Amino acid sequence: MSTLTDPDTGPRSTVVVPGRRAVRAGRFSGVLRVRTAVVLLVCAVALVLAAAVNMGRGDYPIAITDVLATLFGGGDAGQQLVVLELRLPRTLVGALVGGALAVSGAILQAVARNPLASPDIIGVQWGASAAAVFIIVLGGGAAGVGGAFASLGIPLAALIGGLVASVAVYVLAWRKGIQGFRLVLIGIGIQALLVAAVQWLLTVAQIYQAAQAQVWLNGSLNARSWNEVVPLSIAMLVLVPAALVLVHLLGALRFDDDTARGLGVRVNGARTALLLVSVGLASVATAAAGPIAFIALVTPQIARRLCRVGTPPIGVSLVLGAALTVLSDLIARTALGSVELPVGIVTAVLGAPFLLYLLARTRQEARR
Repeated sequence: MSTLTDPDTGPRSTVVVPGRRAVRAGRFSGVLRVRTAVVLLVCAVALVLAAAVNMGRGDYPIAITDVLATLFGGGDAGQQLVVLELRLPRTLVGALVGGALAVSGAILQAVARNPLASPDIIGVQWGASAAAVFIIVLGGGAAGVGGAFASLGIPLAALIGGLVASVAVYVLAWRKGIQGFRLVLIGIGIQALLVAAVQWLLTVAQIYQAAQAQVWLNGSLNARSWNEVVPLSIAMLVLVPAALVLVHLLGALRFDDDTARGLGVRVNGARTALLLVSVGLASVATAAAGPIAFIALVTPQIARRLCRVGTPPIGVSLVLGAALTVLSDLIARTALGSVELPVGIVTAVLGAPFLLYLLARTRQEARR
């Protein structure tokens, strides 16, 4: 047990925080959660090991120690070519995409107060998918608007599609404010419409167009290069710090609106800002690698349970999401020998049982 001293009223007025160590730096103060720090460190180590193994496995196998030495300037010319030019960009894209989806899911679940809320449930990723498939199928000039839209390129079109779907969900869910359950229900409805649109596009597509679209819809890190790493890194450098700045609002938003207002939080403004950050992260991640399923849904809940906190922790979700995606990519590349699977299939296989667990757990809690 530790004690915080109120700087305005002096040492006579104190606030006791059971089980937490108070820390203060100038005008800023908080509590140190030792368990969260330990989990974050373990996840970071797991991420480094998964990335090293992922870069070492393949047609040209390299030992983990040689991979790490190459990253720090060692290794021969062949190892530098394979690691730095071929496998490092793919691993970085996987880590960045996984981290972005995990943070996006953590924010959505906290704002909606629903563990089932994630970008792949409320239509964000399917908005990006519909725009990408639209370009793949109609971008060759079969339709005038398709040819004009194709000039944007699949990644930019997917980004715009995700943002447009998010705006539609937000506008339709707005009733003098945003309620979590309404946001999820409207999102599921929008997603159903987008899924139907994608299925229609696949039925009218040529065979090779449908095959190309299906590969994109499964989510893949194949052939990802520094061209994807750079814009993803820039987006993460802007959006992740914004999420960390706004994270203090999540603790208040887990309560009902009246309680949150009583704590001094402008509820609608806080939700809008957090949703913008969440949608931005999900959209750029989907634009880079396609709709990788279940990372945004599963990772925040695993992080919350590991840290034993009320709301999904942003930092742990970021690192854990990156580690899970890189590990899934490793399985996708090596599980079937020379046959490579899209990483989205591996995350779906691993995440579907956890979704069933969440549904069962939610039903049990509703009965109590």
